[in-house]
Amino acid sequence: MSDIKSLLERLSNAHGISGREESVLEMVQKEIGPYVDEVKTDCIGNLIATKKGDSFSVMIEAHADEIGLMVKHIDEKGFLRFIKIGGWFDQTLLNQRVVVHAASGPVFGVIGSKPPHVMKDEDKKKPVESKDMFVDVGCQSKKEVEDLGILPGTAISIDREFASLQGDRVTGKAFDNRAGLVAVIEALKRTRAKSTIHIVAAVQEEVGLKGAKVSAYGLNPDLAIAADVTIPGDHPGIDMKDAPVEMGKGPVVVVADGSGRGLIASPVVLSWLTETAKKFDIPVQLEASDGGTTDATSIHLTKAGIPTGVISVATRYIHSPVEVLSLKDIDQAAELIARALESAPAYFKK
Repeated sequence: MSDIKSLLERLSNAHGISGREESVLEMVQKEIGPYVDEVKTDCIGNLIATKKGDSFSVMIEAHADEIGLMVKHIDEKGFLRFIKIGGWFDQTLLNQRVVVHAASGPVFGVIGSKPPHVMKDEDKKKPVESKDMFVDVGCQSKKEVEDLGILPGTAISIDREFASLQGDRVTGKAFDNRAGLVAVIEALKRTRAKSTIHIVAAVQEEVGLKGAKVSAYGLNPDLAIAADVTIPGDHPGIDMKDAPVEMGKGPVVVVADGSGRGLIASPVVLSWLTETAKKFDIPVQLEASDGGTTDATSIHLTKAGIPTGVISVATRYIHSPVEVLSLKDIDQAAELIARALESAPAYFKK
């Protein structure tokens, strides 16, 4: 699994908040180029690569963006106020080091707030909200900041690098959803499917499933798979009854998410994925969740409807800079996607 680890490390360390995914997409294009016949970028920024095959077409998709921040205001002393891009838990942001993606190049900064030493007792009992935080890049004036090419709208991402834990466990930022990207890329390399395969590295999932909607409409495939991450219930602070999947126990096949407001996978899709897993001795977990959703929600409602499945990797502490997963889960997710692509026509071809 050294190839998976190396690729995940490179993608995790890359920076690409929603709407500013270019550096991540460049890496994906370089990785999949030898395995596809054509690559294009659509009007919203999705990277779409096609491996030509027969008339049956399958879209395998993973979103490329990560949650981040964006400069909102620069005060006269050179401190940056920001907006959140995507779903942050404010306490996660405090005292993080960040990269401000200025026109002059990366500028390092830190997220600060009022020190606890000068807080009133009642303030110390409450979490600090993001509106009371700021980014300090070391400048002493607004002009000094602007001279670096930092303006309202400049992207900010968390400065955190990939690291190995024990066994096959690793930690880093943006595993949501660079893990899904790795699974899709690996599946493309492994599959012997004769169908036409469209690989989509989608943009702006974290802010409304936008890229997937546009790409699915343009491609209108016969079938789709979205690869993403999901929350396991195997660590302190959460119960298995609330998230009954575990890290290290194999990829997760989504039956329903968002209490059914997102995707409710069709019985045919579920049979296709679970029977393929059984045939090739790939362990899988089934998930029906009342939490968030994935790009599959947008994809399966496109045009007249597209049969869509979700294969997820159980990942701890998502939407933080210290996400944790098992490399084996990514490997098995890639294997399931690769084999499912080969068996798809038997289930869906008219």
